[in-house]
Formats: sequence, structure tokens, C-alpha cells
Amino acid sequence: MALPGLLWMWLLFAGTRGVQDGDMRLADGDAANQGRVEIFYGGQWGTVCDNLWDLLDASVVCRGLGFKNATEALGGAAFGPGSGPVMLDEVECTGTEPSLANCTSLGWLKSNCRHNQDAGVVCSNGGFPSR
Repeated sequence: MALPGLLWMWLLFAGTRGVQDGDMRLADGDAANQGRVEIFYGGQWGTVCDNLWDLLDASVVCRGLGFKNATEALGGAAFGPGSGPVMLDEVECTGTEPSLANCTSLGWLKSNCRHNQDAGVVCSNGGFPSR
């Protein structure tokens, strides 16, 4: 492959970023701005327990995903039970953190919750994230 081709390939892949610990997503909502909160840690996706879950925590998720804010912080597996481990429990955010991983909690994989306690959010801005 010629040097320009190698340079193009490097530029193409240099800007890509794989999933990293603390990355968040929404699952099983009826629209892109709502769903069960899932967070990545240790090579897998898992859920967040609804113990102490509130609008400050939900706002961190929504803003981290490119939405303006959260309008609802839901518990009781409102978007259905997830699978995999319950990654975080007793999350307490100030509302300014970039990810739930930066909030106070019991720590990774320290939970006695089951998936019937999975946390969910509804984010404002509707539609798709702004990024």
C-alpha cells in the first residue's frame, strides 16, 4: 500500500474510540431519549440500581449522552429488566459529572439489587442526541 493510503487508513482509525469504562447508553425505550440506564465496565454492559436514584443522577446520564437534561428519573425497571451485572448502586451525583462513574456510589459491582430495580431516564431535547 502506498504511503498516502497508509496515511489515510491511520487518519480513519486514529479518531475512532472503542467503548470505555464509564460509557453509558439507554436501552429499550420507545424513543432515543429514554430507556434503561446501562453503563460499561470491565468489558461488559450492565445496569444501575434505582436505590437513591434521582433527577441529578438522571441528568448526568442525559447530558453525558448529548441531551440537554433529564425530565424523569425512573426506577422499578420502568423500561424492563436488563441483563448482565448490576454495575452501580446508591449512585449520588451532584449533577455536574461527565459520567455516573464519576459520582459517589457503593463502587463497581457492589450491589444487592436485582434487575427489577433497574434505573431509567427520560431526557429532554427529544429525538436524537446532539452529538
